[in-house]
Amino acid sequence: MPPGRPALPSVDDPITDLTDQRVVQILSTEHWSLLSSRSLAYNEAFTRGGMFLTFLSASFVALALFSTAMSFGDDFLIVAAIVLAFDFIIGVLTYGRILGANVDDLRAVHGMSRIRHAYTQIAPITTPYFTVGTHDDIEGIMLTYGAPPTGGFGDLVYGLTTSGGMIGLITCMVGGVFVAVAALLIGVSGGWAVAAGIIGTAVILAVTMAATVGAVPRHQAALDVLFPTPAPEKPTTDG
Repeated sequence: MPPGRPALPSVDDPITDLTDQRVVQILSTEHWSLLSSRSLAYNEAFTRGGMFLTFLSASFVALALFSTAMSFGDDFLIVAAIVLAFDFIIGVLTYGRILGANVDDLRAVHGMSRIRHAYTQIAPITTPYFTVGTHDDIEGIMLTYGAPPTGGFGDLVYGLTTSGGMIGLITCMVGGVFVAVAALLIGVSGGWAVAAGIIGTAVILAVTMAATVGAVPRHQAALDVLFPTPAPEKPTTDG
């Protein structure tokens, strides 16, 4: 071996504690890998959402062109129903994939929180400088997401403000319009068709929310917790 070059670690020299300098290299590599996974998940979610909105806009433009070529009779309603059915199906698939990307992101944040906990064990002096979660339970993971509200009306509002929630809401509204057009096709009057569309939107939204709310806790419960957030210390009182 040339002089001055450090000897490479032997395979017979296993890592036994976190103070080994190879530990930081391994953890840093895994940390960057998880960052890349988060980036890919976000990019796919935004791309799929943009594709859906572009397809939806194009379909509405196509319907506007059809409306100028034919009267608003049964023929136009049939065309509109077919186009809206395609829009609704693509919207459901897009929403499902965005939920899948969110789950992928959740797993990545879970792993990164666990790695940060290792950093605090290697160098405890750095603990106060972390502004995101350093524990791999749900409380620590949510801290990385900015501690969004959990439960109640705040959770509902927060869910609708996310990219996935917006795509889901638009999809539900497209489904409601499809129900209204289908009602017109079977001879329902205009007012009742509008009411059917509103009810259809509400029903589809309720089903979507029920499926989403049930899926998130299941994925959270499936994550192994090795380093839970310590319980806050209770203040002592002098007796």
